Amino acid sequence: MLALRLARGSRPAVQLRRLLVAAASAGSGFLLLYVLEEAVARPAGSFPRLLWALLPLAVTVHFAVTVARTDPATRPREGLDAAGLGPVRRILVAVISTAIACTLGSALALAVFLHLRGDLAGLPFDGAGARLLHADQPLPVAAALTLLALIPLTASAATALTLRPRPPMAPQTGLPWGITLTACGLAVQAYAGRGGTGMLAGWSLTAVGLALAGPGLAYACGTLVQAVRPGALRLLAGRALQEEAPRLGPPLGVLCAVGAGALTALALRDRGGLLVPLGPLTGPAAALVAVCAAATLLTSAVEARQGRAAERSALTDLGAPAKVLRTAASLRASALVAVCVPLSWGVAQLTSLALTR
Repeated sequence: MLALRLARGSRPAVQLRRLLVAAASAGSGFLLLYVLEEAVARPAGSFPRLLWALLPLAVTVHFAVTVARTDPATRPREGLDAAGLGPVRRILVAVISTAIACTLGSALALAVFLHLRGDLAGLPFDGAGARLLHADQPLPVAAALTLLALIPLTASAATALTLRPRPPMAPQTGLPWGITLTACGLAVQAYAGRGGTGMLAGWSLTAVGLALAGPGLAYACGTLVQAVRPGALRLLAGRALQEEAPRLGPPLGVLCAVGAGALTALALRDRGGLLVPLGPLTGPAAALVAVCAAATLLTSAVEARQGRAAERSALTDLGAPAKVLRTAASLRASALVAVCVPLSWGVAQLTSLALTR
C-alpha cells in the first residue's frame, strides 16, 4: 500500500518515466508474443528468434532499473527512517513500483496482441494484423503468460540487486574487462559470420563490453577536459564528469553499442543485405532498443543532476553565474560526444569487416 501511495503522489516527471517503462515493457511483451506465435506456426528456427527477442527485453530491464534508481522514494531523506522507511523498505518500494509499471505494460501488450488477432472484438486494419500474428493458430495461454511475466520478474529482481547497499568501485575498474569482452565479441562474430546464434552471442559480448568500459571512458573524458592548464570552467566540467562517470558510463556504453549496431546495419545493407531475425518486426524491435538506450542515458543524466543539486546550490550561493553552469554542462556533453561517436564508428567498422570477410 505504501508503494502505491508513493507512486500515486509522485510528481508528473516521475509518473512520466514510469509510463515510459510501461510502454517499453509493452513493446517487449508484444515482441515476445509475436515470437511465440511464430514458433507455433513455424517451429523451425524458433529458438534463435527467441534469443533475438531477448535483446529488447534486456534494454527494457536496464531502463526500468535506471528509472527506479532515480525515483525520489528510493533516495534517503531525513525523517524517513523514523517513519519506518529504511533502506530495505525503500528497495521494496522501488521493486513494487517497477513490478507495477512492467506488469501494466505486459497487460497492455497482451490486450493489443489479442485485439490485432481478432480474439477480442473484430479484425482491425482489414485483417492485416491477424495474418501477421497467425490468428489461424491457437495461442498457448500458459506460455504467453510465462513470457509476459518474465518482464516484471526480471526487472524487479534487477532493481533489487542494483539498489542494494554496496561499496563504490572506481570507474576505471571495468575498463580492461570491457575492452576484453568487446574484443572477444568481435572475434566470435568473425568466427560465426552473419546470422545464427553465433552472431547474436558475439554482438551481446560486444555490447556488454562497451557497457563495462563506459564508466572508464567517461572518466577518461573528464580527464581530457582538464588536461593542459585548465581554467575554472574546464576544471568544473572535468571534475563533474569524473564524478558522474559511474552513473553515465553503463548507459553511455549501451548507447554506443546501439549506434555501432545501426552503423553496421547500414554497412551490411551495401554488402549483401540486412539481417532480419524477427521478420517484419525487426525494424520496430531495433527502434525500441534505440529509444530505450537513449531514454536510459537521459534518465541517468537526470540522476546525476539530482546528485549535484547541493554542489549547484553551493556554487550559486558563492556567486557563480548560471551561464557558467550551463557552459560546463555543454562542455561535458561535447566531450562525451567527441569520444563516443568515433568509438561507435570504429566498432561498427570492425563488426562489418568481421561479418563480410
